Amino acid sequence: MKTQQSKELLNGVSPDSAKETSQDSAKVTSQDSAPASRKETKLSFLEQFGYFSGDFGGSLVNLYISAFYVTFCTYVLGISPAWMATLIFVAKIWDAINDPMIGSLPDRFKIGKGTDKFKPWIRLFMVPLALTGLMCFTNTVSMPDIIKHAWVAVSYILYGMAYTGVSMPYGAMASVITDSPVERTKLSRARAFGGMGVGILFIPLVSLAIWDEAGNPNAKGYFLMAIVAGVLSVIFYLILLGLTKERIHQEHRFAGASARKYSLTHVVKEAFTNRALIAVMIASIGSMFASAQSMNNFLYKEYYHMPKAMAASSMISLPMMFVAFFAVPRLAKIVGNRKLIIYSAFYSIIAFGILFFIRIPNCYVFMFVNTVANLGLTTFTMLVWALVTESIDYQEYKTGERSDGTMYSIYTFSRKIGSAAAASISTALIGTAGFVAGAKEQIPEFGENIRKLVILMPLLGAVVILVSILLIYPLTKNKSDEMYAKLHEMHESKN
Repeated sequence: MKTQQSKELLNGVSPDSAKETSQDSAKVTSQDSAPASRKETKLSFLEQFGYFSGDFGGSLVNLYISAFYVTFCTYVLGISPAWMATLIFVAKIWDAINDPMIGSLPDRFKIGKGTDKFKPWIRLFMVPLALTGLMCFTNTVSMPDIIKHAWVAVSYILYGMAYTGVSMPYGAMASVITDSPVERTKLSRARAFGGMGVGILFIPLVSLAIWDEAGNPNAKGYFLMAIVAGVLSVIFYLILLGLTKERIHQEHRFAGASARKYSLTHVVKEAFTNRALIAVMIASIGSMFASAQSMNNFLYKEYYHMPKAMAASSMISLPMMFVAFFAVPRLAKIVGNRKLIIYSAFYSIIAFGILFFIRIPNCYVFMFVNTVANLGLTTFTMLVWALVTESIDYQEYKTGERSDGTMYSIYTFSRKIGSAAAASISTALIGTAGFVAGAKEQIPEFGENIRKLVILMPLLGAVVILVSILLIYPLTKNKSDEMYAKLHEMHESKN
């Protein structure tokens, strides 16, 4: 009885009022209470690998489509960059709109057996994600034009919804695996290296399959790599589900003393008063511009005339990523996440500014210099998920309320807006730079134009990251430590 009363008090309600709302909370979930246990758990390597596997699995499909869908549709299907830019913009805007709707599902409804809040939703959407990847790279070139365009559009939109279905609960899981800021930084690092791992180990190899020896597109190679990405994606999601544990089981009840029911409108309104979250949202939009990958395929094919050279990028990137894996968390612990990101973004601005004015004729030398310039942006990628979780904690610090799934989906709304803008603008710029779909050869000026765009996009992204974190993000290392000390006191007092 004492244990039950403690849980009820922890949720900010009296035992009597808890009885009155217990039946409703069993069916309709509402904003999460403070964690029921504040005992810190040191995450094992296996559990960190499990969380890494979740992002690796999702990125296999997501990054493959992000990097090569435009190339496939323009070179293989003969669709114009302008039409693709419009499709990507519309699809990403729809993604951004449905993010809070899909992301709030774990906060409102419980599915599956046991106490897990997020894992059942990942299990539900992981296979549809793999299947939509196959749809995207199905060769429809022989179909009537209207059917071909419709297939491309429907496949891409369904892929976006399936990816939202797995990425929302996966990202929010970090808040229920551990409540330790140090351990959450490890999860952020693990997640960052999931995407980086795909970028280093898988994406470069794709170029070997999608181009023939003469440099012509290979439609069967695109579909084969989609099969590989889909199968591996499901396998790595299963590893995530098997190796990670949701330790902090949150009651599906609003955290305020009034125990009022969950309201998406209320949560969204409160989120947009959260300076930390707003800063991370803006910075992430910049990051989306910095990581727009579709242009790289055009760079190596049309500027360096070596479309398969991209396969060598992993040998250049891997040693630097290995160093960053160990160095970034240690530096963040010393100077704080905010200050380290500021320094790193400033470094990338200088590096890309120099690279813009220096033409490098050897593609492998360019790969090396470009990777070195990207180290500053890599730091943000490694730390951003820790900032997101810190922003969710900041919301609890300000309001006493938690709704991890919904807050996370509001953040990803900004990523989808940034992704929509970056993908559609970069695709449109490919056409502006002089690319003609279906042409056997592109104009000579196109290569130089694409070289400049490949450098300007990350330069712009680094500027946005620097300004938003420097001027808006409020949580310095000292303020962050003060916030967590206060949260600890709040949770202890409720016990």
